[in-house]
Amino acid sequence: MVTDDAFDPASALLGGGDIRALVTSLGIRPTKRWGQNFVTDPNTVRRIVRAARLADDDVVLEVGPGLGSLTLALLPHASRVVAVEIDPILAKQLPLTVAERLPQFADRLDVVLGDAMRMAEFPAQPTTLVANLPYNVAVPVVLHLLQTVPTIRSVLVMVQKEVADRLAAGPGSRVYGVPSVKARWYCDVEDAGSIGTTVFWPVPHVDSGLVRMTRREPPGSSSGREATFAVVDAAFSQRRKMLRSALATHAGSAAIAEQALRAAGVDPSLRGEQLDIAAFARVADALADGRASSPESA
Repeated sequence: MVTDDAFDPASALLGGGDIRALVTSLGIRPTKRWGQNFVTDPNTVRRIVRAARLADDDVVLEVGPGLGSLTLALLPHASRVVAVEIDPILAKQLPLTVAERLPQFADRLDVVLGDAMRMAEFPAQPTTLVANLPYNVAVPVVLHLLQTVPTIRSVLVMVQKEVADRLAAGPGSRVYGVPSVKARWYCDVEDAGSIGTTVFWPVPHVDSGLVRMTRREPPGSSSGREATFAVVDAAFSQRRKMLRSALATHAGSAAIAEQALRAAGVDPSLRGEQLDIAAFARVADALADGRASSPESA
């Protein structure tokens, strides 16, 4: 137990032996259902905290803290950490682990038992999201929180490398797609590095990647986020088709789609992966304007 006020917080971080001891004492088994791959390397969590570029007054939202590997690294560098954990056993254990290993920062921790996809209110207003996210829900969680928690001004997440590449990809990239575009409605997005498999237990089958996002104003749009996202979904639902054809069903016909694309300053022969979020917003606006001015809408 930590008793010295001058104790170095870095020595309180969890290693592989600590993780296995906790799992044994709790009588649990990591589940694929909740994407439980626990970080066993203190250097990795320190790297994540550095990449997050936290300020002393930041309130960190951590989704899926698990056994607390990253939580322990975050607490000394933020004013509060709000940890949302869906597993009731882990949610109950986390405050105990922090109180034992890092008692001088225990009062900075709020643990919330729940599903981050169903939450928009927290004990303190988060200013940043820092998390090791389960691979199967990473993109929906990030987009949901950016939409519902406007106080989040920055994001640093560790996700499956393939997901990280998609989020960070720009127009024209082979892996640029729906997550890439929708994330940029809210944020500037950049690759913040790669993480190998050996720092986890159980060891996953794929590498991970870090993605950094910085909140900015959404593109100018009269039709709004939902209309723009509907155009994005339609454009990528038939990825190999030109936009004129890919948007035909959504627009009502290929001719209407072409008219809207030209009104938005977009070549109808382009494909969705060649457009940035601002162009998609213009197309959504042009479609909305066309519908509003059509005889059928009168």
